[in-house]
Amino acid sequence: MAMFVLVVDTSLMNVSISAVVRDLGATVSGVQSAIALEALVSAAFILISSKIGDLIGRRLAYVIGLLGYAVGATAMVLAQSLLPVIIFWAIFGGLGASLLLPAMQSLIHGNFTGAAQRRVYALVGAAAAIAAAIGPLPGGFITTFLSWRVGFALEVVVIAVVLVGIRLVKDVPYTGDRHIDLVGAAFSVIGMGGIVLGILVWQEGGEAVLAFLVVGAVSMGLLAWWLVRRKRSGGVTLLDPGLFISKHFRLGVSQQALQQIALGGTMIALPIYLQMVLEYNALQSGLSIAPLSLSMFAIAVVAGRRAGDRRPSVIIRAGFALLALGMAILLPIVPRADSGWWLAIPLLIAGSGLGLLVSQLNNFTLAPISEERISEAAGVNSAAGSFGLSFGLALAGGVMLSTLALTFNTMTAESTVLPPAQQQQIATALEEDAQVMSNTQLQEQLAGQPQEIQDEVIRINTEARPRALQFALLVPLLAALLGLFNGFRMVRLGDIKPKANLEAASLGG
Repeated sequence: MAMFVLVVDTSLMNVSISAVVRDLGATVSGVQSAIALEALVSAAFILISSKIGDLIGRRLAYVIGLLGYAVGATAMVLAQSLLPVIIFWAIFGGLGASLLLPAMQSLIHGNFTGAAQRRVYALVGAAAAIAAAIGPLPGGFITTFLSWRVGFALEVVVIAVVLVGIRLVKDVPYTGDRHIDLVGAAFSVIGMGGIVLGILVWQEGGEAVLAFLVVGAVSMGLLAWWLVRRKRSGGVTLLDPGLFISKHFRLGVSQQALQQIALGGTMIALPIYLQMVLEYNALQSGLSIAPLSLSMFAIAVVAGRRAGDRRPSVIIRAGFALLALGMAILLPIVPRADSGWWLAIPLLIAGSGLGLLVSQLNNFTLAPISEERISEAAGVNSAAGSFGLSFGLALAGGVMLSTLALTFNTMTAESTVLPPAQQQQIATALEEDAQVMSNTQLQEQLAGQPQEIQDEVIRINTEARPRALQFALLVPLLAALLGLFNGFRMVRLGDIKPKANLEAASLGG
């Protein structure tokens, strides 16, 4: 139930983006930034939160994580502006997820053994997969016929049910080293945070973008240096740098990040396209995205059961190839589509590719890892995936809005209908508050202007938005192509027979 809520939470936010924007008086870019920030906080803190959970008790960490999510969901029910969404849903919810996921893995490992343990891991993995597959549909239905606030209220109810039964879960004591690598944790948070926040600041037209990116990149470099130095001196490290000695692990972690970059970019660009260009409601958006999520779920299940003796690296390469093909087909369709049906086939292809990746990436990445290090390795793998998701969300949104501003300004300046004074006025307004707007929203803002001015601005908006969204979709396409390139390297590297039970590692990956 807890895993289902975690996955549905983001799906609900994505398909409800236009309703959230309207009800909170926010911008599309603002809500998209909140979605990216939630994934970033989870990624940046998951490694240190795993250690904190060891120290305070896994069950307590699990409860605190659930309460963090409940606070975020409650804030969504009550919020009247974007600020509480950012503070409580994105930050508190992200911190809750960073505590919850590693604690959940440890609790399952300690409460069950043998075949029962494998069944529970399979159930939790299935809950996540089902939530990803069907999440857009009930989320869209609730938002369209009731309110997106009702969806988040139902999350609080589910969390309450989980907490009522928490006595059924026995705590799992931690017997390892109780010291914390605070320096490594700081470098990790600043590194991942600086990179993604730099993109979000660029998206919002802020300053010091380069400073954020440089600080993030330097901190990631310092993290690597610090971990190696601490390991040589025998000190406690945030994570064991020895994990990265394995080429399989290094490649697998990078592929996990690329898969999530592609998924994040797709899942922010498509809902915006459907709701702001085609002016779909949440239910129509959910139905239009369903081919992607349902095919991903179905193929993951089938490939997981019937992979047989097929090499994981070959399946992963095929997955990235299908993902890249689906994104490539989607690009020329975007400016021509007048309904979500146009997207069905490329989304089925891309979803099938994602399903292949979901079924095999953990197998390849964690195969060389021994049983005693599997939990730590899985945490690194999950952190890479969460960081990739936040990076994809932020980068696709930033590319979309910067392309929109540039295209809108260029077309405005070239217009023979708009007077020079209004050209400058429109360009300035867009630079100060760049956002994707539907033609209906724009018409409301243009009320009172001469009809020829209204028609010209609507024409420019109609032509500029698909181009901006095409550029945004280049983010998942490029991630898929890079993943395909790495896929050839993985095939040449060969496969390793797993040294540990990998069903545990799929949790939260």
